Amino acid sequence: MKHILAILWKQIKDTWKNKEILIQFIMFPVLTLIMENTVKIEGMPEHFFATLFAVMYIGMAPLIVMAAIISEEKEKNTLRVLLLSNVKPWEYLIGVGIYIWLLCMIGAGIIGVAGKYTGADLGMFMLWMGLGMLVSIVLGAAIGTFSKNQMTATSFTAPAMMVFSFLPMLSMFHKGIEKVGQFTYSGQLHKMLQTVGNSTPEYKQIAVVLVNLMAAVILFVIAYRKKGLE
Repeated sequence: MKHILAILWKQIKDTWKNKEILIQFIMFPVLTLIMENTVKIEGMPEHFFATLFAVMYIGMAPLIVMAAIISEEKEKNTLRVLLLSNVKPWEYLIGVGIYIWLLCMIGAGIIGVAGKYTGADLGMFMLWMGLGMLVSIVLGAAIGTFSKNQMTATSFTAPAMMVFSFLPMLSMFHKGIEKVGQFTYSGQLHKMLQTVGNSTPEYKQIAVVLVNLMAAVILFVIAYRKKGLE
């Protein structure tokens, strides 16, 4: 636990030094605050910008940050130093994962409040956001572990981020894309967030998200066995 907390504190301090990482945590919450309070279009669904930016936040911030942190520390050999200092790989991954999840959930809370969710609805909104963040963190860990440096990580992260962030939005305008998006966790989470306060999610939607989580875990295990963290 001491090692995990030390890794968590290290990442928090590094956040203020790394503006590229910091912007990932605050960009979509700020955009939601602006759009929800300034744009009013007749016939626009309730919580439209909150649900749209929330799912884009899920598919972008935790994935990019997790992959960037692991690949950067591998490239600079700081990760090797940590492992040689009796920090176990799982302690490092949990510490970094908790750090990203917590900061992303703070952003998710801002999005939820900006979208005027309250009470049980806000709790359900945060639950689905937390689940989505977890999937993206594991996927980002797989990419970061497989990549030998930041450039390689970026080349893998960019297309993944584009798919999981923008597919739900494009699905609203194209039936063919919607058929593809229904198999992704971000696509189903977008639908689940839209039902908050109106109805409960379907079992199929939750199952798709969990299958995506299992697939991300499998990808991470394969990457770890092939590359490790050193």
